[in-house]
Amino acid sequence: MTKEGNAISGRAGVQSVALLLIGGALVRTAWTGTYVRYVKPGLHWPLLVAGAVLVAVAAVNLVRVFRGAPGEEHHHGRLEPAWLIVAPVLALLLVAPPALGSYAASHGGTALGSAAGSDFPPLPAGDPVRVSLLEYASRAVFDRGRSLEGRTVTLSGFIVVSGDARYLTRMIITCCAADARPVKVGLAGAVPPGVAADTWLEVTGTYADRTDPDPVDGQPIPYVTVTAAHPIPAPKQPYES
Repeated sequence: MTKEGNAISGRAGVQSVALLLIGGALVRTAWTGTYVRYVKPGLHWPLLVAGAVLVAVAAVNLVRVFRGAPGEEHHHGRLEPAWLIVAPVLALLLVAPPALGSYAASHGGTALGSAAGSDFPPLPAGDPVRVSLLEYASRAVFDRGRSLEGRTVTLSGFIVVSGDARYLTRMIITCCAADARPVKVGLAGAVPPGVAADTWLEVTGTYADRTDPDPVDGQPIPYVTVTAAHPIPAPKQPYES
């Protein structure tokens, strides 16, 4: 086989290995459930199918490459530069990056802008009522807390530290982590002392008529008066949508 043929075969092998690793990473994240760190839960089966298809295509291509490989004419003893593209894909397969946390949230402006003008029906009967952080913040800011008055709510999220303030935070996604934006609720009242950034808390409390300007985009961050709080494990689905 000519040098040109060897080069083409080598590139095809690298591309097939990269495709195999990408497909394997998709299958692994979908199978283990860690995919919810990056995309919405509804994409579980599309990811699993896409990963399986990539693995199958890569396997067929590798068989073709090795069947046509001239054992005597391969270069030995040096690393072809094309193989370097495999390294980041292999790292993704072996090490799953964590979900977005306080660092990303502290550098992102509030996601509340999309909720302006919404209608707010009464909360379900029975206190404390569990609501999402986005729903609480939207009712507190755009409804001026009217639908929260006299009610006790339960919220959960991770902590973002900003000076002396502690914000309960969730990342909101439309499709995937790339478009994630934070929604933040300030904690007043019985806040656990010394709670660190990225600690997940479940808090019970009541509406507080207070806001802070978001340091990133100046939008209002509402508050909740905490009556009880305790640490919780990070949920399997860390994002709200």
